[in-house]
Amino acid sequence: MRDLDAALPAQDGLAVFNRIYLGVTEEVARRIDQGEFQDPVAAGELDVRFARRYFGAVDADTAGLRPPACWRPLFQLRHHPGVRPLQFALAGINAHIGHDLALAVVDTCRTLDCEPAFLEGDFERIGAVLTGLEERIRESLMPGPDVLDIADPLTHLAGSWSLEMARDGAWAAARMLWGARRLPEVAEEFTERLDASVGMVGRCLLTPLN
Repeated sequence: MRDLDAALPAQDGLAVFNRIYLGVTEEVARRIDQGEFQDPVAAGELDVRFARRYFGAVDADTAGLRPPACWRPLFQLRHHPGVRPLQFALAGINAHIGHDLALAVVDTCRTLDCEPAFLEGDFERIGAVLTGLEERIRESLMPGPDVLDIADPLTHLAGSWSLEMARDGAWAAARMLWGARRLPEVAEEFTERLDASVGMVGRCLLTPLN
């Protein structure tokens, strides 16, 4: 993430999200080191599996391959002059929470041979970090009140998406995928539809506003 931050132009939409995610990762690592998680090993594994989903999407796009549908809107519109930084941030968070987090929970359960319930407490602790950072993100990337008013499209767009609801949806999706792990066709279809639906939300969040 630091390498990407150094390599990408600051205004690149991917760079906007990457800076935010770097901050999240550093904060989670700090809290793990301070013993704030119920199971530091499990929390660390989830954090790593979560990040790998993001790096996989970046690597696919860099190689000219098709990244997951949830990430495509951000990669396709990352240089669009009519999309504002907050939109890039929310679209990236939407893809990573709405799709990647659910799959990362399942990946972690398989690696540790545990049920999702074992991870629930630390899942919520990571979610609390994300929710706290979301408020700071909105404050730092929203234009000031002298520029932005209630009629501005960005106000409506930013208010249409909720990290808390995306996080709840990710947990429900993870439980569904874990329950369907012995039904590979069902799990594959659900994963594909989750990816597509999260991608559709991301495309809406990236609607050019000027």
